[in-house]
Amino acid sequence: MWKKKWIAMLLAGGQGSRLGLLTKNVAKPAVPFGAKYRIIDFSLSNCTYSGIDTVGVLTQYKPQVLNSYIGIGSAWDLDYTNGGVFILQPFMSEKGGNWYKGTASAIYENIDFVNQYDPDYVLVISGDHIYRMDYSLMLNYHKVQKADATIAVIQVPWEEASRFGIMDTDANGKITEFVEKPAKPKSNLASMGIYIFNWPTLRRFLEEDNQDPYSDNDFGKNIIPKMLNKGRKLFAYKFKGYWKDVGTIESYYAANMDLLNEKPELDLFDESFKVYSNNSILPPHYLGPKAKVTNSLIPDGCMVLGEVENSVLFSGVFVGEGTKIKDSIILPHVKIGPYSIVYKAIIGENTIISNESRIGCKENGKLLESNSITVIGDNLVLAKNTIVENGKSVEKWLEKTI
Repeated sequence: MWKKKWIAMLLAGGQGSRLGLLTKNVAKPAVPFGAKYRIIDFSLSNCTYSGIDTVGVLTQYKPQVLNSYIGIGSAWDLDYTNGGVFILQPFMSEKGGNWYKGTASAIYENIDFVNQYDPDYVLVISGDHIYRMDYSLMLNYHKVQKADATIAVIQVPWEEASRFGIMDTDANGKITEFVEKPAKPKSNLASMGIYIFNWPTLRRFLEEDNQDPYSDNDFGKNIIPKMLNKGRKLFAYKFKGYWKDVGTIESYYAANMDLLNEKPELDLFDESFKVYSNNSILPPHYLGPKAKVTNSLIPDGCMVLGEVENSVLFSGVFVGEGTKIKDSIILPHVKIGPYSIVYKAIIGENTIISNESRIGCKENGKLLESNSITVIGDNLVLAKNTIVENGKSVEKWLEKTI
């Protein structure tokens, strides 16, 4: 193998349990997003834009859809002869084998993969965040600071700070303290889960961490604090731009709705920084003679005969005549029969909602102002006249009101 200046290791094995029904059948990075993408598209596209030609994708939880989707990486221009994209799953060796126990464990178990490229630097990223970023600018900062590790950071609302790794820095950006998900955060400067390490240094800490029986084998809980305690130079790289951890139903819904703003912070139409995806070949979308579409994303393969307002539809969706969809996310290949109402809901892939159903509202079709989001699972059939009131979750076939 050729020596590489740097490679990326993309952590994509998370279950994403807080996303509930959306991750019942797929890993979190494989969840559809933004009408034509999957969440992992953003990290892979960032690698391409940053000039990284070798990416190891570490999968674990229900990887089938993700593995098939990524393929050989050609959709992201990552099908190189001397590099490319590689699916790295837990495996057995002469020493045995285990599931990845944590984020650091996942990298440790693939040390041989990294070593074969003998990189100077390793970029560790997650496959479950929505953002666009040129990692090469972060690498330049890392070099200028002569850091052992650099962590991308962003300021988050104080009420959300306890969900993240939180750090303090000095006036030069050097990290002085790091606490993973503190109950009472001292700062709102949050880790984005994006790290650049000098590979020889990281390898040494991974090997030491693997020998510690009390370690959680996690970057935030173990590796980063140990590097700080041993006096290593860690710096914070402040990112200015749109970034969202779509780890909950509420944040996933909000990130999709953000795309419908008149001037969205994440502009998918920006030709200078494209987000690539592995799209199916589908016919153009069709709007029927009585269709009415307002402030919505309608991709290829959709047929809309009713009304769609302030919503995100995915490929292959059918909306029947007289049906009204508002403030909702309709995932791929959903069929919604005539004269139904869908309000502030997320409808899972391949689900059929039969005629005259009411999703997210009362029987009389009245829309309720509510912060609650109704979620319907994948591959379901909801019978005619089904009513699902706002805020409910449905994971089995329905023939009654809930």
